[in-house]
Amino acid sequence: MDTSKLKKFAQHARRQLREQVGARMNLVLDVGSAARRENLPAVKELEKQLKASSHDQVLEKVAYTWFNRFCALRFMDLNGYTRIRVVSPADEGQFQPEILAEAKAGHIDPERVPEAIRQRVQALLGGQATSHDPQQEAYRLLVVAECNRFHHAMPYLFERIADYTELLMPDDLLSGNAILAYTREAMTPDACKDVEVIGWLYQFYISEKKDQVFDGLKKNQKITPENIPAATQLFTPHWIVRYLVDNSLGRLWMLNHPDSKLIEKMAYYIKPEQPETDYLRIAKPEDIKICDPACGSGHMLTYAFDLLHAIYEESGADASEIPEKILTHNLYGIELDERAGELAAFALTMKARAKQRRFFSKAIKPNICVLENVSFETQELNDYIAEVGRDLFTLSLRETLIQFVEADNFGSLIRPALINTQDVLPLLEAKKIDGNLFLANTHDKVLTVLRMADYLSPRYQVVVANPPYMGSKGMNGRLAAWAKENYPNSKSDLFAMFIERNLDLTVPAGAVAMITMQSWMFLSSFEALRNRILGQHTIISMAHLGARAFDSIGGEVVSTTAFVLENRHRPDYRGAYVRLVDGNSEAEKAAMLEEAIS
Repeated sequence: MDTSKLKKFAQHARRQLREQVGARMNLVLDVGSAARRENLPAVKELEKQLKASSHDQVLEKVAYTWFNRFCALRFMDLNGYTRIRVVSPADEGQFQPEILAEAKAGHIDPERVPEAIRQRVQALLGGQATSHDPQQEAYRLLVVAECNRFHHAMPYLFERIADYTELLMPDDLLSGNAILAYTREAMTPDACKDVEVIGWLYQFYISEKKDQVFDGLKKNQKITPENIPAATQLFTPHWIVRYLVDNSLGRLWMLNHPDSKLIEKMAYYIKPEQPETDYLRIAKPEDIKICDPACGSGHMLTYAFDLLHAIYEESGADASEIPEKILTHNLYGIELDERAGELAAFALTMKARAKQRRFFSKAIKPNICVLENVSFETQELNDYIAEVGRDLFTLSLRETLIQFVEADNFGSLIRPALINTQDVLPLLEAKKIDGNLFLANTHDKVLTVLRMADYLSPRYQVVVANPPYMGSKGMNGRLAAWAKENYPNSKSDLFAMFIERNLDLTVPAGAVAMITMQSWMFLSSFEALRNRILGQHTIISMAHLGARAFDSIGGEVVSTTAFVLENRHRPDYRGAYVRLVDGNSEAEKAAMLEEAIS
């Protein structure tokens, strides 16, 4: 995929949206403005949000909300998932969005647009209502109605639009210089054949913020929790994803089904030199749980979806049920960044919709957990425990409840003290605490923590990841101190801590597939980590990539290695190792790997 146009668009879109949303914000906050008088409840909510955070944070959130939605609608338009195109013309050679053209012709679907909105749009387009720009206003109403309609299928991305969010939508959506014109130009039909385009757009959207964070590092400014996502987001090239998933998920299936035709779909699968008899047994596809604990926009999981779909087909599953089975039983993602988590869920939903045309009506939410900070007052917890029963609250449960105070800083590296959350979670979910509003809020927080802890339990047959890379010099003080205490063998870098954490997340004999910096193989600071890997686990295969494996960052900036570990020690096992350090680009390294495997 040619990403240069996407990068230029995403960076321009962020600046343009921030400018236009900011202009709208200044207008509606002006005490004497008509826009304020006509939308007072929405303005009051906006002022409440500004008081709770900051002007820049609200501006950034609203700008990104519309960027996210416009890109998602464009992708769905081009793939025929919107019935009538929302931000795209009926024909790519035209300009006017199809939904507006149809409305001007008198065709507004009553199932898609509420009656009050429909009447307002008809009045605007028919000249019966006054407006500074009736066509723009009518189209804005139609876009909001479509976003709200998708709330049922994708509530994580299309949450009901708050009045102030709608109020801050850019004024101009229809001119040649509007954000939608640039969206259509960058997100071509060819680019939107694969949902990975959404991940690229997000990486580029936050790339200027990432540059600012790294400029700060040069001035000895540490990376704060809110900047960790921007500083560590890196889209994994597809061929590396395939190597990792083929040799973890694919390998597990091939060991259990040596005659499987799945091998024909896996260009980067390395067959064992000798037939293996001692491996993790899988009775049926539903038994395989795959987790990406730093899932970003979901690139690893979307390729895993493809392999799982082939596995289910081979197993004789009903084709109409396969997408639901995969999203319900198999795929799990954990993420710090709410925006990236939304995109991962969207990407998986698009994979499912491509296979099952009625998938939206099922309202299935992918298993993507966005970690969030949760804290409790001591008395608050004591009152709650007295209400629900002290017998449930073991020491490990109480400890777990206070482990997520800084979830935005520690993320998936948190090791919940409570191992078997399913022993407690269903019992607490069944408790009804409606009579006491204060305890009801505490109850919700307890359930939130336990659901996050459940995702972080050691229950996965396969863990795949391109974890964040951050050396100790860039860590904020709290993260650096916490790393020393909790990950003494790997505290020098987040990626190394994730190697340990991923092994902890995996069941015995399960697979961990990762791409990380190569430094853990050589530096003395990682000697204890190497001892753990070589003394307690088994390297199944490794592709030593070296520099220039990521065209998007170029040069010698990041030198990496991709590898697959088995979560048990087999001292006599001969792993497969491929040296690709001489390749000068993604394409060269990918070709070298394919040649070596074949």
